[in-house]
Amino acid sequence: MIKHKYIDFICIIAALLAAALTVLLMFNGKNSIVESANTSEYANKLFDNTRVHTIDIQIEDWASFIENAENEEYISCSVEIDGEAFHQVGLRAKGNNSLRLTKEYGLARYSLKFEFDQYLDGGNYYGLDKFSLDASFQDNSYLKTYMVYDMMSYMEVPAPLCSYVWVTINGSEWGLFLAVEEPEEAFALRNFGDEYGELYKPDYRSLNAENADIALKYIDDDPGSYPGIFDNAKFKITRADQERLIQALKVLSTNENIESAIDVDEVLRYFTVQVFVMNWDSYLGYTGHNYFLYEQDGVLSILPWDYNLAFGTYALGMTNPIKDPNILINYPIDTPAEGSVMLNRPLYHNLMKHQEYFSRYHTYFELLLSEYFENGRFETTLRRTEQLISPYVKKDPTAFCSFTDHQVAVDTLEQVCLLRAQSIRSQLEGEIPSTIRGQAEQPKAKVDASMIHLEELGDFDDLRTSKKRQEAALNQINKQEA
Repeated sequence: MIKHKYIDFICIIAALLAAALTVLLMFNGKNSIVESANTSEYANKLFDNTRVHTIDIQIEDWASFIENAENEEYISCSVEIDGEAFHQVGLRAKGNNSLRLTKEYGLARYSLKFEFDQYLDGGNYYGLDKFSLDASFQDNSYLKTYMVYDMMSYMEVPAPLCSYVWVTINGSEWGLFLAVEEPEEAFALRNFGDEYGELYKPDYRSLNAENADIALKYIDDDPGSYPGIFDNAKFKITRADQERLIQALKVLSTNENIESAIDVDEVLRYFTVQVFVMNWDSYLGYTGHNYFLYEQDGVLSILPWDYNLAFGTYALGMTNPIKDPNILINYPIDTPAEGSVMLNRPLYHNLMKHQEYFSRYHTYFELLLSEYFENGRFETTLRRTEQLISPYVKKDPTAFCSFTDHQVAVDTLEQVCLLRAQSIRSQLEGEIPSTIRGQAEQPKAKVDASMIHLEELGDFDDLRTSKKRQEAALNQINKQEA
């Protein structure tokens, strides 16, 4: 039996150890999210996609923020989400070509990023560290990104949560945006559990450079040869982390024992959707970026990101962009990029050299077609979401398009997807060639998509016509601030 005189001493020591452990868990590396917050609770709050949420950004000088948006520098603001206030939240504009072109066309509707722990250690929204607001740049339907993430989730690919929000600035209406969970600590914890691995967002340094690292090619054993990956790590990484990833790329390059380095099943499911949605602003395109790379225990998987230019609407940086809908909607699933690109994308090309993986890839297309498109799930989701957001699009003061153009874009997106599904069904059954060479040899073997006008999904002309609308919304806010 412990004597009474020691009990107080033991209790004090136990309390001190408990306090020290709590601090350690709160501030040690990845577990920086406040422990009292349920890290999955945000999924049922902001990312409840059965309704349109509200976000009011409270900021002193919105005009100044817009003027300097291209610098992508964080400022502090307060954010009221569905009536609940959060203070000292980091806010900045985001984007690549969308950011540049928004500035170039003299517009004001930028995609935005919120970081809750930018100024407050452990700051979070019910466990969420960061989310973004997608402005639907060159997406008159407002649905491209939402629908692709729905497809990815259906195919059990870890994808960001998303929902629609009505945004106001200091109480003044700004527009309808898509809130998207940013892949960082909370995303990793939600998808991979407490012992999650490393997360990267590979990106090029120069579009004209070789960018072999973001193409996921093995270069050598020096971590310094992979700046496009390691300079874009989402968590603090060690030399051991770098060595594991490089070893995985080395195994991928040999194309032997590939499942020891690649989560083959996840990667095949990812590419099934990626190829279906004809997204060339991606790993399978000229740029080779717009994806997240996840590594755990030396095994790599690829995660989805950025789909406002999907469904055949990407043309930036391409010398002779393809605009013929008959070519785009029938684009072959087995050679989803021209040879010069395909040979430099080992995560796709090397896997498809294995008959087992190639067959499984086709099996996943069969699954996507039969269970998502051909049974009506796609149309139900599309139309239900359109009905949800339609009243907000109609009154959106900064919209890139008119409400009529939006309705046309939704119809066009539906037609594009259904025709794409029809073409891929015919490719799987051998009625339409599934390679670029095969289609060149049989140019008439295609689903007729000549009635489709892809520019109706969003084009540069929309940017020009939206300038006055966005200027008026900005001026209204400036008057209220004055």
